[in-house]
Amino acid sequence: RGAPVTMARWLKHPSDWRSVLCIALWPLCVAALYTGRLPGWALALALGLLIYLSLALPVIEHNHMHLRLWRTHRLNRLTDTLLSALQGRPVFLFHPAHNANHHRYHHGPRDAARTYRFAGGDTNHLWGYLLHPLQAVGVLWPLFGAWLARLTARAPAVRRYYLRQIAWAVAFTALMIAIDAAAWLKFVLLPQLLGLHWLLGANYLQHAHADGRSRLQFARNFTGGVNRWFFNIGYHTAHHLQPRLHWSALPAAHQRIASQIDPRLTERSLLRYALVTLVGGLIWRGARSHSLMQAAPPSQRDSGEPIARSL
Repeated sequence: RGAPVTMARWLKHPSDWRSVLCIALWPLCVAALYTGRLPGWALALALGLLIYLSLALPVIEHNHMHLRLWRTHRLNRLTDTLLSALQGRPVFLFHPAHNANHHRYHHGPRDAARTYRFAGGDTNHLWGYLLHPLQAVGVLWPLFGAWLARLTARAPAVRRYYLRQIAWAVAFTALMIAIDAAAWLKFVLLPQLLGLHWLLGANYLQHAHADGRSRLQFARNFTGGVNRWFFNIGYHTAHHLQPRLHWSALPAAHQRIASQIDPRLTERSLLRYALVTLVGGLIWRGARSHSLMQAAPPSQRDSGEPIARSL
């Protein structure tokens, strides 16, 4: 009794102080850049931090939409609002595009943004990675309208809440433009687009040339340094199998299934993979990956139903 209220008391998991710190630092970093008065060393530091935070926020959003950060409804809604405003897009888009689509079908034939769906077929190279976010937006966009339309009849209050997320994103954008349009373009819009490409492009990194019809070999895992900076995003198979597992528990979950994952779907370094496979593969055949989309046994094929989420 009488103990001070701490952040850890309100968070579901104490490690999420890192997530909260990133959310708080992004607007502070942008505000410092908006002043236009930073000396050279401070400007470089602020830009580097902004780039990192702009890549971290989509990962935090992803984790928050799977497992809410806070124990209280109000704080979770406040986080929804902040993430929507800072990223320039409503966080509810995660539900139709990611939770109800990608996690339900696990890169299978019914996954709307499966990497092997688009022109060029089942690819895994730099141009495919760069183009995939644009392709994904085109096929995911109809899901957003259909999702809101269903909510109109089934849950109008939820639909109004989602529309408020759009309003907050638009209002924040308008405010930043009104303060300084040139600064908005450099320090808000471009970082937001970078974060969005990282978010959508991750689908390509994690699934291109994996077997979308397999019940286990549908994702690529990165086990190295990317996880220290981006909340264990590299342990993707374990995350798919247990999407509500907290990100801090993913390394242990990955270890329990690592021996069952095709070795070709485990990479230590994301940077090395990108340089060797995506870039080097364009000019050197020996660096290219090979698709695992072979004829899987009937027991391994995706029936169109959700895969069992257990470890």
